[in-house]
Amino acid sequence: MITTSIFLAPGPWQIVLIVVVVLLLFGGKKIPELMRGLGSGIKEFKDASKEDNKPQEKE
Repeated sequence: MITTSIFLAPGPWQIVLIVVVVLLLFGGKKIPELMRGLGSGIKEFKDASKEDNKPQEKE
């Protein structure tokens, strides 16, 4: 079981390779815009999940 988790964890060279591929695909100017969009999407998801957890009041 331990050996399967080792293969799933990315090492430092795999992370560098992923970063290089992303830079080549999107370019340096597009990356901040993509990260802002990703951050706002995560924030909206968290807000929506918090609203679902609140007990609903009876009308």
